[in-house]
Amino acid sequence: MIYVHAKGMIVDDEYVIVGSANINQRSIAGTKDTEIAMGAYQPHHTWAAKKSHPRGQVCVAFLPQCGKFYCASFLVVAQEVVGIIVIQIYGYRMSLWMEHLDKKHEVFMEPQSLECVKTVNSIAEENWKKYTDSVFTSLQGHLLRYPVLVDADGKIGPLPGHEHFPDVGGKVVGAHSFQLPDMLTT
Repeated sequence: MIYVHAKGMIVDDEYVIVGSANINQRSIAGTKDTEIAMGAYQPHHTWAAKKSHPRGQVCVAFLPQCGKFYCASFLVVAQEVVGIIVIQIYGYRMSLWMEHLDKKHEVFMEPQSLECVKTVNSIAEENWKKYTDSVFTSLQGHLLRYPVLVDADGKIGPLPGHEHFPDVGGKVVGAHSFQLPDMLTT
């Protein structure tokens, strides 16, 4: 069995990247792990073409014989296709909001707005309070605030009273190791 822990990034409702690599230089460079990823965009649904939100769809298929993803225009040559996925980038983003926050909200249509950021932060903060409370209360979705504070100088520290994660006891901020260099763990 092969386990793939998928990651994804949506850029401006126009471009989506989905794959096994973390979206950082170390994972994408190709020098450490075997990773796979695909990127897709909708040529007729871009900010430049529409002068507004791009909201279209694209078909993607995975071909096991070559281990690659192909867009719909290449499907004609495919003999064995594991699966075809229709991706509507905007719809995918909206479904992620619903999945993670268990709520449909008008502000999610404009994720770049300050109102959306404040709404998401408020839900995440409220979920963190419920999660750390001694009395069980159901969470709204499963997005929680990460228990750190960043000061004006950029220094990171744990939230007061939450130096350790409540469920597993590990340090929120972590610690340097004398046995392992930071390069291996960061």
